[in-house]
Amino acid sequence: MASGTGARHTPTAPTRAQRLTAGQCIDAHRHDDHQIVYAGSGVVAVTTDAGTWFAPGTRAIWIPAGTVHAHRAHGRLDLHLVGLPARENPLGLDTPVVLAVGPLLRELIVAYTRDPHDTGPERRRLLAVLRDRLRASPQQPLRLPTPTDPRLAAVCALVHADPADPRTLAALGAATGTGERTLSRLFRREFGMTFPQWRTQSRLYHALRMLADDVPVTAVAHRCGWSSASAFIEVFRRSFGYTPGSHNRRT
Repeated sequence: MASGTGARHTPTAPTRAQRLTAGQCIDAHRHDDHQIVYAGSGVVAVTTDAGTWFAPGTRAIWIPAGTVHAHRAHGRLDLHLVGLPARENPLGLDTPVVLAVGPLLRELIVAYTRDPHDTGPERRRLLAVLRDRLRASPQQPLRLPTPTDPRLAAVCALVHADPADPRTLAALGAATGTGERTLSRLFRREFGMTFPQWRTQSRLYHALRMLADDVPVTAVAHRCGWSSASAFIEVFRRSFGYTPGSHNRRT
């Protein structure tokens, strides 16, 4: 969990490309600038006190200035970071969010991070187009919020421990000593989503992590609780815009 206590303060958000090995982390820190985080390959997870945002190569994560955050690589991660001054907020957002990344925005991010020391006019024009494309990028609900209520946290921990756990909310509540109606209310109040919606987000997160580690699609579907590989493929495709079988070929 990223926490403000003891977090590094790096005033300028770096613009660069770097490679992280599977499981490698960048510990909790904050910038005075905004930052775009993009995974050219692998999956990047960004954690703050409010939750975890995760993104494969068709998504990027917006991190507003001042947000304490940590990065974790799933699979071999080609990480691209774009820093933007705090006065420039093309999204008008002060909380992290996941953005859709189409082919043009992907190439703009990759090109802009290739030579961060270049200050020529061509690179300035590149940044102007990149900002325009960011404004046009749809937001995506790829977030696992951090529960604050201990009753909610107990249920979330059970699901995270075993994404394939088929128990209903009522059964999970019985196992943790909280009624279904209370839990249902907590999911909506704290997360702004229903239990089935949250469990799908959790399963997708675990699926991305497994795919990044080269686990076969059928095994991922089984371990993450889908009734069949085809059901998993359809949910994954709707969420990310490509099939899970092509995940590790998107480099």
